[in-house]
Amino acid sequence: MDRRIEIEEALARTRERIDRARAACGRATPVRLVVVTKTFPASDVVLLDALGITDVGENRDQEARAKCEEAARQGARPTWHMIGQLQRNKARSVARWADVVESVDRAELVAALGHGAQAADRDLQVLIQVALDPEPVRGRGGAHPHDVLPLAAQIAAQPGLILRGVMGVAPLAPEDPSAARAAFERLAGVAERLQVEHPAALEVSAGMSGDLEEAIAAGATQVRVGGAVLGGRPPVE
Repeated sequence: MDRRIEIEEALARTRERIDRARAACGRATPVRLVVVTKTFPASDVVLLDALGITDVGENRDQEARAKCEEAARQGARPTWHMIGQLQRNKARSVARWADVVESVDRAELVAALGHGAQAADRDLQVLIQVALDPEPVRGRGGAHPHDVLPLAAQIAAQPGLILRGVMGVAPLAPEDPSAARAAFERLAGVAERLQVEHPAALEVSAGMSGDLEEAIAAGATQVRVGGAVLGGRPPVE
């Protein structure tokens, strides 16, 4: 099948899922779709851009930086989201290509990203990743809910950074929609407490291909979907 038609049909199915989920819980507000393009080629980003997708997500600095440059050469300039775990020594590089960093979960990243954004003469939108696993899981990242407000204060005080909200990933659990829904409801509670002190931090990024309905029901303002739109991931070289 032609790749453009394949993506277009998958996008239509995904948007229908989002609309049904919104209708099921009486949500009138739109839900942003971030298509996760990690491991997929820049040509897919160009196709997504032509099909009206404004936001794409990546999780590796080197891959994303090259892809962003190639997509731009072909006329595609979507909003780029860094959704993967971020090392401090990569923060300056990420600040040059990402428009949104969704995985800020510790204080050391705040100054590094802020300095990187200032060096690039741009403002960087950030979300605080909140840990939703019952126990810490190596490689998953996320700030403890009790640490979110202090971290938010640091972000708000850091030149070059704009606090936009929170992000969360459902726990690693057996396939149980109620577990994901409960986790996303905890994230919504953290978001509500954050908005008391930071009213503009309205974004709640939650839900992926397998659990976007539960996330939307819990109040997600954007979902991060990869496989349901782009298919099985090609092998990482």
